[in-house]
Amino acid sequence: MTDSPLLIVEEKNNAAVLTLNRPRVMNCLNFDLLFALRDEIDSLQYRTDIRCVILTGEGEKAFCAGADLKERATLTQDEVKKFILTIRNLLTSIQNLPIPVISAVNGIALGGGTELALASDIRVASQTATMGLTETRLAIIPGGGGTQRLPRIVGVAKAKELIFTGRRVDAQEALSIGLVNQTAPPDKLMDACLKMADMIAETGPIAVEMAKYAIDRGIETDLATGLAIESNAYRVTIPTEDRIEGLTAFREKRKPVYKGR
Repeated sequence: MTDSPLLIVEEKNNAAVLTLNRPRVMNCLNFDLLFALRDEIDSLQYRTDIRCVILTGEGEKAFCAGADLKERATLTQDEVKKFILTIRNLLTSIQNLPIPVISAVNGIALGGGTELALASDIRVASQTATMGLTETRLAIIPGGGGTQRLPRIVGVAKAKELIFTGRRVDAQEALSIGLVNQTAPPDKLMDACLKMADMIAETGPIAVEMAKYAIDRGIETDLATGLAIESNAYRVTIPTEDRIEGLTAFREKRKPVYKGR
């Protein structure tokens, strides 16, 4: 009898569903799980048939409770530095995927768990979810990009409040401050994410990739530079077969069949 995989990988329609599979420890992150997730993300960047990635946690209690503190207690200072660099690089690679990433936050998401959700493009939370960057309560700070991504999503003042206090927020507050895009009943969470993934799959693959690129790169610049980035990204879509297919399908009053070319 073999051990269960740390990361469950399923393909549903055009979506890859990645499930953190350490439910007994609230899906917290250790080195082995980080490496498994890193390897899968690396492979997905070359998959043209996958239009969306959905990240979630196994079980009903937790999306991801952050770093495995039992493992952390056994690490040397140099190993802790390696862990932080590993998770930071992993979350950057998730953010930089050319396809959209949705986090299905199915329960508790604390510390690195919230940072994992922040690295996604879209966050959908169960109505029972709880989120928070609680690191200051352990006398450290978010090390997986939380101090940078949270203020870009909820604003500087709210991010400072949440990080300085280490306070947790429930799903309704997360929705009200823009931390999550929408909420769903626990038993409907994955359905909501798959529905969104299906809608993404109906769009032009190159268009979505270029839109993600323009948004992510443009938000870091002034408006004039951002508009130039958008213009260059738009040019990429002009000579594609998909653009012609979109116009043809509109004229013929049918659904377009995009091929990513």
